Amino acid sequence: MAGRLEGKIALITGGASGIGLGTVELFLAEGAKIVCADLQDEKGAVLEQRFPGRLTYVRCDVTQEADIAAACAAAKASFGGLDVLFNNAGTGGHLGGVGEMTTAGWDAIFAVLVRGPALGMKHARAAMLARGGGSIINTASIAGLEAGWGPLAYSTAKGAVLTFTRGLAAEIGPQGVRVNAIAPGLILGSKFHEIHTTAEGVRATVAGIPLGRPGNTDDVARVVVFLASEFDGFLTGITVDLNGGSYMA
Repeated sequence: MAGRLEGKIALITGGASGIGLGTVELFLAEGAKIVCADLQDEKGAVLEQRFPGRLTYVRCDVTQEADIAAACAAAKASFGGLDVLFNNAGTGGHLGGVGEMTTAGWDAIFAVLVRGPALGMKHARAAMLARGGGSIINTASIAGLEAGWGPLAYSTAKGAVLTFTRGLAAEIGPQGVRVNAIAPGLILGSKFHEIHTTAEGVRATVAGIPLGRPGNTDDVARVVVFLASEFDGFLTGITVDLNGGSYMA
């Protein structure tokens, strides 16, 4: 039985660990071929050894347009084109509130979380049009939807991701490219969890989750597969809240 992503070629940024790695593994299980773009070269090399001929690792700083362009080019060179982009690379970034804000810290987190996905969408669009369309999925956050879930700069940047997801969906929908976002809540194994969440904080957050547990990387990966597949071919410009009900509580 063919997988839901059989024949698809995907570029996943931040794919060597956390949510990105979980998505890489599930995409491969569903039949896709992958370009994994990251800065973790050792982990990338291990992935290439695990999945020979099905995964190519590319060193990529998503704040650098040349690196993004090269990652998209690698998809064509390695596998023949590009059908799916998962803009997942991220950082916990600048901590604290407005009183602790620095220009350099603010600019650095926006470079990763906003400019990086925007550059990815710019270059992926051209590659996808050559194959008749495609699907772009952006990682936002519950912090971009509701105050109190993250530091100010991080939350503001994730809110921007939601805005340009909708804007680009309207712009390139007529060209056959769908653009959607996911907004994870507490996801164990994610970069945000590792940087910002203490054991006590996890317990307190779980107490307010209607489903009674934190999410994990598999929970996220399954939704990304759905958005990447043709099964949801009429969905674009939406944000999927992945938080176990936290946002409605």
